[in-house]
Amino acid sequence: MARDRFAPDFDPDCGDAALSSTRHDIVIGRWQGLRDLLRATGPDWLVRGHRVRLLAQACAGSSTVETWLAAEPHSADALVLRAATETARAFNVAIAAGRGAPVDRTRVDAAVLACLAATEAYLDDPTPWTSLISVARLYPSGVRRQELARWWDELHRRDPYSMEGHLQVLHYYSARWHGSHGLMYDFARDAAGVAPPGCPLPVLVQYARVEEFRHTLDAAQGRSASVALSQHWKNDGAVSDVRRTWERWIMGRSGEAVAPGELRDFNYLAHAACSAGASDVAAPLLRTLGRRATRAPWSFTGDPTQQLVKWRKEWGVRD
Repeated sequence: MARDRFAPDFDPDCGDAALSSTRHDIVIGRWQGLRDLLRATGPDWLVRGHRVRLLAQACAGSSTVETWLAAEPHSADALVLRAATETARAFNVAIAAGRGAPVDRTRVDAAVLACLAATEAYLDDPTPWTSLISVARLYPSGVRRQELARWWDELHRRDPYSMEGHLQVLHYYSARWHGSHGLMYDFARDAAGVAPPGCPLPVLVQYARVEEFRHTLDAAQGRSASVALSQHWKNDGAVSDVRRTWERWIMGRSGEAVAPGELRDFNYLAHAACSAGASDVAAPLLRTLGRRATRAPWSFTGDPTQQLVKWRKEWGVRD
């Protein structure tokens, strides 16, 4: 009997079955499922951040979160989700307008105010501070350095090893937004350097490498970027970074299961390891992931399915 061909599972919820079930409530405008899910999640910041971020993307095109707030105007969970939803809406408008288009300042300001309201409603939650740092990117000149530092301090005090929080700061400091490659890599390496064994923060360096790649492609504006990118993934520094992340993060983890909130991070390291030709890192990562995958970062370098099939074959990974 012929073997089934490998097909990655790009589940948008990353295997979070409870989150997937709640998505159906958003479609029909039923807010009670959102309330029950976030209440059950509690202060597990990794799970909560993952769920709020993806719920916000789903709520951005509906009025479900507003219906919830109308029914429970003092719900801290509803206010946190509204902040993330307003942030998602602001990004959706900016993306639709295209890079270089005038910023809808009113919408961005509204998202910031929603985030600030959420920080007051749920004092211990780092999630609205993450949303606040995220939406700050949309201001044409960013925000004042002192303001960004204050928001970062608030987030860091609540969740010092927040992967999503660090990632939003990294995006802010990238050359595509309000910083430079050097500033972005410095932030990523500093965070990696203080991370305890088993913490995912070292993979920020791989996120930074993807950011640099995307910026180089954008700067090429149709011209060939092959010369500039020929060694982007395979230079000695890139390969060393992959192995350093593997040692600091993966080798220090307890257990092999990949949580939904970690799946994207695993894919970033697997992508970097494959691109660097580091088979000793790539193969075990691909085995651990199995069919579970996220479209980013694979989509930035080609067709995600084709790349995963290719690299699994290259490194002899079987189901």
